[in-house]
Amino acid sequence: MKIVVLSQNPNLYSTKRLVEAGEKKGHEMVVVDHTKCNLVIEKKKPSIIYKGQEITDVDGVIPRIGASVTFFGTAVVRQFEMMKVFTATESQALVRSRDKLRSLQILSRAGLGLPKTVFSNYSKDVSQIVERVGGAPLVIKLLEGTQGLGVVLADNQNSAESILEAFNGLQARVIVQEFIKEAKGADVRVFIVDGVVVGAMKRQGKEGEFRSNLHRGGSANIIELTDEEENAALKAARAMGLGIAGVDLLQSARGPLILEVNSSPGLEGIENATGKNIANHIIRYVERNAE
Repeated sequence: MKIVVLSQNPNLYSTKRLVEAGEKKGHEMVVVDHTKCNLVIEKKKPSIIYKGQEITDVDGVIPRIGASVTFFGTAVVRQFEMMKVFTATESQALVRSRDKLRSLQILSRAGLGLPKTVFSNYSKDVSQIVERVGGAPLVIKLLEGTQGLGVVLADNQNSAESILEAFNGLQARVIVQEFIKEAKGADVRVFIVDGVVVGAMKRQGKEGEFRSNLHRGGSANIIELTDEEENAALKAARAMGLGIAGVDLLQSARGPLILEVNSSPGLEGIENATGKNIANHIIRYVERNAE
């Protein structure tokens, strides 16, 4: 089969692993930088031009779309869908997952546990927002942030109100969430492919750091999920409509709480922590679905 990996950088760990896993199974693997595609939209024959050539005879697409290029990246995925090509991540699911607020609303509607969250339109009544999530300490997140950037822990009422007022003054959209103390700066990443958990790891923030992202110096270890955690993660991926998902959850006294659902989860951390060939699961998913 001819499988396209949409990625801006062929040297990224995840991209290289997918190419490796596909080639091992005899597939033609092509890395295409989605930001350099031209989309031709016409009645009967939508097409994609890349480096002056029309992309043809593609059996499947694995989108690896960075958050900063979601708009155009999604348009490229949608164009492949219009060309009747199977995409491992659907364009609509990609759009949903990148909107943090919409994601939380979808997860809430699906009846999943979430940290108490408040979103407002630059409300002046910052003290009431702080109270609504159970007071300080609390977490303030930029709606556009990724990899732990734009996430702040406010230790007390005064600093929480000051940070919120500062973000409001900058007209930066934020969500305010309760701080789950018993999680102790750790979260769980559950990697799901085609409705099956293929790996899970517990990520621990470094000393004095409440964010557990590996990009921020955190560490990761393989973890055995409880039935409740596994069910919550699968339900979250299903609610978001994602065939490939990295579901981040917190272990709390009231059960698993979903933090977010990633549509382009990285392979390096999960493969290193679990010793599993996650890239192979993704290739097999494409094989099962590509016509």
